[in-house]
Amino acid sequence: MDQTLPLTRQIVLIGGGHTHALLLRAWGMNPLPGAHLTVINPGPTAPYTGMLPGFVAGHYTREELDIDLVRLSRFAGARLILGHATGIDRDARLIEVEGRPPVSYDYASFDIGITSDMPEIEGFQDHGVSAKPLGPFADRWKAHLDGGAGSVAVIGGGIAGVELALAMRHAMGADLPVAVIDRSEALTGVSDASASKLRVALAGADIELIEHSSVARVTATEVHLVDGRSLPSTLTVGAAGARPYPWLGNTGLTLEDGYIAVDPTLRSPNDERIFATGDCAHLTATPRPKAGVFAVRAAPILTRNLRAAAAGTPLKPFKPQAHYLKIVSLGAKNALADKWGKALQGPWVWTWKDRIDQRFMDRLNDLTPMQGPKPAVYAEEALSDAKPLCGGCGSKVGAGVLDRVLAAQAGPVREDVLGGAGDDAAILSVGGAQQVLTTDHLRAFWPDPYVFARITALHAMGDVWAMGATPQAVLTHVTLPQMSPDMQESWLSEIMAAATEVFRTEGAAIVGGHTTMGAELTLGFTITGTADGRLLTINGATPGDALVLTRPIGSGTLLAAEMQLKTRGDDICAALDVMSTSQGAVARALTPFATAMTDVTGFGLAGHAQRMAEASDVTLVLELGQVPVLPGALDLARAGVRSTIWPANRALVTTLLPDTPVAELLFDPQTAGGFLATIPTARLDEALKAVEASGGTPYVIGKAETPSETPLKVT
Repeated sequence: MDQTLPLTRQIVLIGGGHTHALLLRAWGMNPLPGAHLTVINPGPTAPYTGMLPGFVAGHYTREELDIDLVRLSRFAGARLILGHATGIDRDARLIEVEGRPPVSYDYASFDIGITSDMPEIEGFQDHGVSAKPLGPFADRWKAHLDGGAGSVAVIGGGIAGVELALAMRHAMGADLPVAVIDRSEALTGVSDASASKLRVALAGADIELIEHSSVARVTATEVHLVDGRSLPSTLTVGAAGARPYPWLGNTGLTLEDGYIAVDPTLRSPNDERIFATGDCAHLTATPRPKAGVFAVRAAPILTRNLRAAAAGTPLKPFKPQAHYLKIVSLGAKNALADKWGKALQGPWVWTWKDRIDQRFMDRLNDLTPMQGPKPAVYAEEALSDAKPLCGGCGSKVGAGVLDRVLAAQAGPVREDVLGGAGDDAAILSVGGAQQVLTTDHLRAFWPDPYVFARITALHAMGDVWAMGATPQAVLTHVTLPQMSPDMQESWLSEIMAAATEVFRTEGAAIVGGHTTMGAELTLGFTITGTADGRLLTINGATPGDALVLTRPIGSGTLLAAEMQLKTRGDDICAALDVMSTSQGAVARALTPFATAMTDVTGFGLAGHAQRMAEASDVTLVLELGQVPVLPGALDLARAGVRSTIWPANRALVTTLLPDTPVAELLFDPQTAGGFLATIPTARLDEALKAVEASGGTPYVIGKAETPSETPLKVT
């Protein structure tokens, strides 16, 4: 991330609710110089509540329902932390996040929604599902339908419960029992006219409405009421009211019935650095029901006030409307509108609601990347097809340039340097023992320093593992963007926590390094490794060997697309999960069987395979149909998305290829890519079982043949 002004303020958004989503879009259009924005959310997407009944009824896909926080965060120049916030240390100004170091803040805003969990009902946590948060419910509903559906019981007879019951009835058809249970009177949140129409809709859909009765126990197949009755239910949904998340009670913030109290500026009355909005907040001056309309209306005020707080200027009050429109879906493409005591119903109301919802989602999906200034002087030909520089291995210099420069610099060879440029690591002779030495530096490809550091550390160890060595000592090399001393400490703490965790797990020690500031975040590691036995190189493949790959390809294309706002957040997070997983055990499983091995990184699968073939004097045959690909990468390759180094990688390989997306991905640079190894066929089954036992997934993607006119063939 280029920084023209030093970073001096850290603003943390806890939760990816509707207000925060709109804030991210507004921030991307007009960022505050010197402020760094962070979003903490359990997943890469946040469901839009307004379209949930339509999704349940089958009118929308899950993808249409989800707000893509990865794209919004990239657009806003924010980092996205995928994790659960679990607490806050307001004295130290730290947000506690499950499974990682705490996150520093100068100002923080809560938009974490609510839950409709029912821990007081026996069996609900084991067999039921809450309607909120929406993500887990949406997943459970899909699984229910995919499993053949079944009877349904909804606990809660408010608008939300009735709307869900009608939607589920529409999706499942008329044969399965559906019931709505309320411990008091149902539908008290709308006018009498609307309540009457909704009761008629329930009866017409053959949905049983049980009022003034509570649930005593939930099992996998039934709901038992306190009056002794039981109802069939293979899916029991909790939709009774709203509950704040319990951990808010430990924050020391002023609460109202467990919700974060805020003044008219959406700020906590007992902590001027904390803001809250959406369903998790209580407007002390103007209390309102828990409704998404207020979260949407609050977005411009929250955006303005967070900017004002960071800049030290006056804040503006939020003035929620007194009356608001309620539109209730009725299962089919029919809906009811309630306002000012009146009720209107018909397909046209659903069409109206659909347009409102689609317009909201369009605002969050129509993201045009902000264009930076062009260079004052440039070579037209050289930059005519220039794209934003990728991060990770996509930002590396092409192999052709490196080979020519290194060849020109060849000098005297020391007797204790047994191998050097061209393989994964240098091989040194130290007191009769062998040691490997490698270094790797990456430009930030993901805006979270902790995740970036973890993946970079694993990536750097790949060269050591590929040679069958054990990581030993590590030097770190960090370049931070210009930032205040407090932020330097915060970012370095996250980077070193991730690196230390990774290297200690592998038995390696961080012994020093160098830190400086520059235009953007870059990180590198120099690593030594030791080996008790033979060291693997890229020149040991023999004809007849099977060619094995241990990880899907496509990460460079996905990361390039993410920078261009062209990929799905779910696909990016799947790739990050793969890259964040250690391959140390996989390498140790492969080493006893491999005749040659390398890790697939910047030069792509084809480039590294060709180098192995040339060094071993064999021809490697790649079978395209067997090459594994990360989710989403094929569609992006088909659409022409390429990483920065892709043209250089393609130019290095002269092999004729079919015009297919998989073939295009052979030149895709991989960050923390898999191992490419040749295995004698007599030991292949044993090797594959060893890799699987280590937790890896091996793919046989080709074979080695006697050398022919080309070192690489693709079939």
